[in-house]
Amino acid sequence: MSEESEAQFPSIPKRPLKSRAGLARARRIVVKVGSSSLTSVAGGISDEALKSLADVLAARRRQGTEVILVSSGAISAGLAPLGLSKRPSQLSTQQAAASVGQGLLMARYTQAFGSHGVTVSQVLLTVEDLMRRTHHANAHRAMERLLNFGVVPIVNENDTVASHEIRFGDNDRLAALVAHLVKADALILLSDVDALYDGPPSAGARRIPEVTGVKDLEDVRIGKVGKAGVGTGGMVTKVEAATIAAQSGIPALVTSTENAAAALAGEDVGTWFATRGVRQPIRLLWLAHLARIQGSLVLDDGAARAVGERRRSLLPAGIVSVQGHFEPGDPVALCDTSGRTLAHGLTNYASDELPKMLGRSTRELARELGHGYERSVVHVNDLVILHPHGSEAAEKAAMSRTGQAAGGAATLGA
Repeated sequence: MSEESEAQFPSIPKRPLKSRAGLARARRIVVKVGSSSLTSVAGGISDEALKSLADVLAARRRQGTEVILVSSGAISAGLAPLGLSKRPSQLSTQQAAASVGQGLLMARYTQAFGSHGVTVSQVLLTVEDLMRRTHHANAHRAMERLLNFGVVPIVNENDTVASHEIRFGDNDRLAALVAHLVKADALILLSDVDALYDGPPSAGARRIPEVTGVKDLEDVRIGKVGKAGVGTGGMVTKVEAATIAAQSGIPALVTSTENAAAALAGEDVGTWFATRGVRQPIRLLWLAHLARIQGSLVLDDGAARAVGERRRSLLPAGIVSVQGHFEPGDPVALCDTSGRTLAHGLTNYASDELPKMLGRSTRELARELGHGYERSVVHVNDLVILHPHGSEAAEKAAMSRTGQAAGGAATLGA
């Protein structure tokens, strides 16, 4: 990226928004809309719903706010043209539907935003685009340049080529990672439900206006797929995505598509997820919440304390056993002897290399096997703590901290 182009990019406030009222002055926002708000199995894309959302976002764009839209709906939009009566479970059929539906979806967005003089672009991402350093840098530069041109990027997972092993799983979590990619001020998750409730709304449950920590979600019954029957996550994944964002420095709001204008104006709608902690590297967010864990390493008590309490790298001397099959660079779970997962990390060794190393010091291994075996099994920079080791009180306190000391592993709520 040239110095000239960097100078043109708007500065993003370093301090997170403290309340939903701050949305009215946000400089850059990520908005995610679900399939249930745009499409149905019977009717395909709802032009009225899509146009209504475009009207709201285009108006905000004209006010100077940079908007990134993460939009589901490609698979759902492709069902009717392919003669399918419901969302397919077979991956290849999902890919076919996405291939047909994505073009239809973008054509509608281009028309709807174009009526306001706003240009949109299509950005299709896979997990590797956000996890691999070079891919991540390219995605970041592309998004920044689009925003610099005044374009509204419309982001979706690249369902046509993504496999089960490399999928985000749903666009809610994708939106949380995109918010980090573009350093957004806030994340807004839209669906057909106006807020998070403490039970079924039909049973007289009360709206939860704000979530400040895990305690606010205790005993809350969270629904799954919406009434349209075309989504993949429902409120569960929205809460997960909002929590991922909030626990690493980006506030999030969960509300309905009908409330989009009110939400952007900072009005008291939906459920606000207040920030806790500082922004984390996107790679650690992936490792904590999205990585496909390939195996596990069982740690003795000393290693569990070193990793879970003191945030140290994992050495072979502290490993009791190895489970699963994995290669160097694969994500693995780090567990204590009771089976509890303490952390996720990227291993430096394959599963078939480790058994001969267990319980031995790196110095001993280097003498016998060579200097390549002096390195840790999981380095602290490739480690994210999920459940700190220690007493229950200490664990609850540690789980509420998402920051990290210099040179220590990140701590994120799972």
